Amino acid sequence: MKMFSRKMSSQFIYLFLFLSFMIVSSHNGAYPSLYDQSSCGNSELIPPRREVYGNGKIFDITHRITPGTPSGVSDDGVGDEYLQLLESMKNGSDYNFSFIKLAAHAGTHVDAPGHMYQNYYEAGLDIDSLDLEVLNGPALLVDVPRDKNITAEVMKSLNIPKGVKRVLFRTLNTDRRLMWKKAFDTSYVGFMKDGAQWLKDNTDIQLVGIDYLSVAAYDDLIPSHLVLLENREIILVEGLKLEDIEAGIYNVHCLPLRLLGAEGSPIRCILIK
Repeated sequence: MKMFSRKMSSQFIYLFLFLSFMIVSSHNGAYPSLYDQSSCGNSELIPPRREVYGNGKIFDITHRITPGTPSGVSDDGVGDEYLQLLESMKNGSDYNFSFIKLAAHAGTHVDAPGHMYQNYYEAGLDIDSLDLEVLNGPALLVDVPRDKNITAEVMKSLNIPKGVKRVLFRTLNTDRRLMWKKAFDTSYVGFMKDGAQWLKDNTDIQLVGIDYLSVAAYDDLIPSHLVLLENREIILVEGLKLEDIEAGIYNVHCLPLRLLGAEGSPIRCILIK
């Protein structure tokens, strides 16, 4: 009986260790090596992660999506489960195959008119309907006075020339590194309603880019969005990464996913000097 008991105990231990291994191997936090690359035995395989390409001519102004990327709907960011490895070579599959679950307005993203207008949403004015000619072309990066939201007065002071169609507004949000915080911060800088109206009435701007999750200041969240999206002529790109880039003229290239029926989409944006 003692030998039988010892045998059963050994089998139980082996079973416990096996199940523990399977649970750890199938953890939902896909690609743990992206966050802890010390586990990679071959340092030559660790990929470089750059912000600038082409000998300083190409700037990636998209925030990398990680579990801590702010989503605007949770204080915990997009969460560990935004990327799940459904098929894993470690677990015997012939390939790795991931599933993405992500808020449409998380991180660097673009808004469609249907984001704030139900009739536009029902009419199909979604991400797939946005004009790529507006999302790509010459753009002006400007610095907004750091102690203010973007009001009509601030817009006047920026002296944006007529004919400029794409403007990226760098604000105090960049200095405060708000896009690196998981939780939504309501103290961010954005457009007040009068600033949005002034832009609409006095400039030729068709693309408005800003460095936080919302182009509109929290106190005028809905009114400012409504002004900018009303005529369906202005595209809003939010959550841009504008650190360490000189103000001036660039070519911007922004490409959202072609999501039929979606009012928002993650977007990859670059600046070319």
